[in-house]
Amino acid sequence: MVVLTFLLVLPNLTNAQESDFGNWLIYIGNKKINDKWNIHNEIQYRSYNIIDDLEQLLIRTGLGYNLSENNNNILLGYGYILSENYIGETDDKVSINEHRIYQQFTTKQKVGKISLSHRYRFEQRFVENDFKMRLRYFLGINVPLQYKEDGRNPLYISLYNEIFLNTRSSVFDRNRVYGGLGYKFSNALRFELGYMNQFFETSGRDQINLIAFVNF
Repeated sequence: MVVLTFLLVLPNLTNAQESDFGNWLIYIGNKKINDKWNIHNEIQYRSYNIIDDLEQLLIRTGLGYNLSENNNNILLGYGYILSENYIGETDDKVSINEHRIYQQFTTKQKVGKISLSHRYRFEQRFVENDFKMRLRYFLGINVPLQYKEDGRNPLYISLYNEIFLNTRSSVFDRNRVYGGLGYKFSNALRFELGYMNQFFETSGRDQINLIAFVNF
């Protein structure tokens, strides 16, 4: 019901690039091969509007290895990104293709009932005829809101901050701040609906994020 309300109301607030309010539909999957190895897969559809007007399509995959059970994971991955950028103040767009190789380290910890996640990522980006490198740090916080007799905590608050730094000037690339409400249906499936602000050196954008996490 909450998702439906957002989808019905927010399109009336937006109109193509005249608005700074967009939408990201995100699928994040994880395939456990055994106790040590896993495969990451991810698809993101990012739009300038709440419903349509493609801004970016991101497809990412990777092979991960657990250094310790459920807490420390290293991963080598590849991503393809198609960006549809507006040309100046016109309604015309230009398509930008990017191929990306990345390495990351993720570590998790518990502070009482609160879960913390740290992710350190290094990206090598092949953007058309240009080559760039970037560092990212992600801090995620998960706060349970329900406590079932069977030990499950299905309803939770999800918060994160992620900063992006270039290896050449200007060093600051962007920062993302997110807050959302999530529901864990099982160990294999959970959904989140949240708000994210992404700001750059001289501008910013607001996003509604609808995220599905699938373990299989």
